[in-house]
Amino acid sequence: MSSEGGEKLRCLVVEDEWAARNYLVELLEGSNLAQVAGAVASAAEAREILLGDGRLALDVVFLDIRLSGGRNEGLEIARELAALSGPPLLVLATAFNTHALEAYDLGVADYLLKPFTEQRVERCLQRLRARRPRVQPAGPLRIAARRQKSLVFFDREEVWAFEAAERLTRVHTAHGVFDVDLSLSAIEASFGRALARVHRNWLVNATHIKEFERDGETRVWVGEGLVADGRGIHVPVARERAQQLRDMLLASATGLRRVGRGEG
Repeated sequence: MSSEGGEKLRCLVVEDEWAARNYLVELLEGSNLAQVAGAVASAAEAREILLGDGRLALDVVFLDIRLSGGRNEGLEIARELAALSGPPLLVLATAFNTHALEAYDLGVADYLLKPFTEQRVERCLQRLRARRPRVQPAGPLRIAARRQKSLVFFDREEVWAFEAAERLTRVHTAHGVFDVDLSLSAIEASFGRALARVHRNWLVNATHIKEFERDGETRVWVGEGLVADGRGIHVPVARERAQQLRDMLLASATGLRRVGRGEG
């Protein structure tokens, strides 16, 4: 696909089908024209990122029409975004062509029909780049957290994990545990693939995972050093995410003979 220079479009993908969501993310990032800031499955997560207090700076939203059991919530979100000043460009990415007229009435930038193709996605991105307003590049991304009445700041490389607990979000670092105001969904969209969602209540920085344990329940040790002599935290891994996380860790490592799925 295109290797044309220039600033990449910062995108959010909203798609409830896992396979379609991952494939669209691959096409977007493989184009060299876009950077996927986040990919979410539900209308609630999309509203939190696009309309909540922690709204992200995005260039484009690729939005499925039919979310959450067949309702056309994608169109509802599009209407809400159209009512705002300066929303991101909208692309409806769907299997249904019956809403095209309504979509264009809402001012969407493009209408992608499934199954997506490499060529069609690239044409879409080229059009979007031509329409994007010129803005100054954002500064370096850091995390602002609270410690009592003080604000503290971290580089993202210092973060071990984010935890959702008791209606709060906490950031775990080598310097301690602090409160942040954003939800896990908003944090995940801010960092893109830099963080791994291992549990509905946990995002971890994969570069700080030191041990992967599978003994009944799966968990990882995240921090500095190993469990016996290091500093860190044990993080639970959801059963449905364990194999994917293990594969991801092994894909960026060497030293072990590869065995079949579910072995070892």
